[in-house]
Amino acid sequence: MIVESVGEGVTELEPGDHVLPVFTGECKECQHCKSEESNMCGLLRINTDRGVMLNDNESRFSINGKPIYHFVGTSTFSEYTVVHVGCVAKINPAAPLDKVCVLSCGISTGLGATLNVAKPKKGQSVAIFGLGTVGLAAAEGARMAGASRIIGVDRNPIRFVEAKKFGVNEFVNPKDHNKPVQEVIAEMTDGGVDRSLECTGNIDAMISAFECVHDGWGVAVLVGVPSKDDVFKTHPMNLLNERTLKGTFFGNYKPRTDLPSVVEKYMNKELDVEKFITHEVPFSEINKAFDYMLQGTSLRCIIRMGA
Repeated sequence: MIVESVGEGVTELEPGDHVLPVFTGECKECQHCKSEESNMCGLLRINTDRGVMLNDNESRFSINGKPIYHFVGTSTFSEYTVVHVGCVAKINPAAPLDKVCVLSCGISTGLGATLNVAKPKKGQSVAIFGLGTVGLAAAEGARMAGASRIIGVDRNPIRFVEAKKFGVNEFVNPKDHNKPVQEVIAEMTDGGVDRSLECTGNIDAMISAFECVHDGWGVAVLVGVPSKDDVFKTHPMNLLNERTLKGTFFGNYKPRTDLPSVVEKYMNKELDVEKFITHEVPFSEINKAFDYMLQGTSLRCIIRMGA
């Protein structure tokens, strides 16, 4: 996205700047933004019900005199949008926007979940539950960290071939076993993996991801978003036996502070973004992108604006 104009009081951006819009924000003033341990901005964290700008509670979009409400602070399915300054990250202008745009959501979420939260050590084992975009980005993070065994867990074996490009070197399909998948992984790894990441939002997968880590030092990170009525249940001994359960939001990246450095990983060839992009469609055919997603054939689809 290229800044077309800025509103009164905006000093960090100017017309012509290249930015990435992000569904969460960083006001830089609240307790969370000032904390080194949080990226959950008190003012701008994701709110699917807001639909309006903060300063006047009004929408900036309309059709035939009727308001169209904003979506998660970005409203990016449009050729022009209006975004709070705290929800855009200024990036290197040399970075190709038609590639690095995919870093605004799923890739950064999975990558950061591994590098910033799970933090596997070189030579450790990592299990990834769900091999969609977020899961493959988590696997990419495990590869970058030097994990020796990266085990992909998915009920769709078609995804196993693609996952090899991201460092996944072992695969488990829960449908192939007549026992809980956490038991399968524990048997494969002499007691459990060192780290696991759940990237599906399925509550059973979340429980399995936690229970498959090794006692004494294993860390499980929940990345997927569960249904509102889901309840996480596990025996307390799994915690008392020194397994650690963590959650993460947007990979613990502060959007304005940290996202530019993720773009630099791409620019420095440390992160291969192109392999995440499976389709490109013009804006006029945006529904095709949703069809690809529902068919399970898309990792990340680029929508070409103005086409």
